[in-house]
Amino acid sequence: MYAIKTENLTKKYGDFVAVNSLNLNVKKGKIFGFLGPNGAGKTTTILMLLGIIKPTSGKAYINDIDVWENPVEVKRITGYLPTEPGLYQTMTARDNLLFFSRLYGIPKNESEERVRELLELVGLEDVAKKKVGEFSTGMKKRLAIAQALINDPEVLFLDEPTSGLDPTGVIEMRNLIRNLKKEGKTIFFSSHILSEVEEVCDTFGIISKGKLLAVGSKEELKRELMKEKVKILVETVEPLPELIVEGTVKRISENKALICTQKDVRKEIFRQLKGFTVLSLSLVEPTLEEVFMNLVYGGENNDSGNR
Repeated sequence: MYAIKTENLTKKYGDFVAVNSLNLNVKKGKIFGFLGPNGAGKTTTILMLLGIIKPTSGKAYINDIDVWENPVEVKRITGYLPTEPGLYQTMTARDNLLFFSRLYGIPKNESEERVRELLELVGLEDVAKKKVGEFSTGMKKRLAIAQALINDPEVLFLDEPTSGLDPTGVIEMRNLIRNLKKEGKTIFFSSHILSEVEEVCDTFGIISKGKLLAVGSKEELKRELMKEKVKILVETVEPLPELIVEGTVKRISENKALICTQKDVRKEIFRQLKGFTVLSLSLVEPTLEEVFMNLVYGGENNDSGNR
């Protein structure tokens, strides 16, 4: 069963198409990475999936619930961490969470326990009575995660969750996201920071100018790119001879070269290296960054010789 499903989901502002016929399926219990440059339509998509803004056309479902036919029910089973969390700066961490628990109608005796558990989960139990305005950026992010979890959502939407965090904060956020997955939650992780998405996500969707360009696991996306350009790294003990193959040969050193071609020509290269001591002759897989650059920018600024 899919936790998130869209059918030709579209949002227009006048003549501008923010999201263009988005068809997306995210399985339950997975971490889905939604990748795209700034302005690609990521946040607009999230807001439509949450029922906060109305699509121009198309459908969206959360756990098979139609978002626009049952918006209140969708809000009961979802949590949302926006890029800029809406926390009350003059209230304590504990009081912020108690306030949001009341908005969800959680009974007082249950909310007290829920708030205590969440503050412990995000590592803020020792500053529960401290005003949020005195918190660091990382502490505010962690509290915002607790806020998004106050209703124990089945599906959690994270919009740029690591932005503004220092390296320690980033690691803590990654670990928290992995632990939430272990609890069975589906996580929709939107970001333009490729390394962060690659660290924790199971599957990925790449969006640009409102259009979904590719969906799949990291391995599936890499294989798709390798169909268009195969890279072969060859290294010998002796200086390499001139290799004649279909494609381009880039010399890295006198005994090492990178061949870029449209097909696997390792057998052909090996025949030309008879009598040489071959140290390596292997396919070079693209990185997720190369997949992203190739899809979004057509491979511009992609120096594959140094990968």
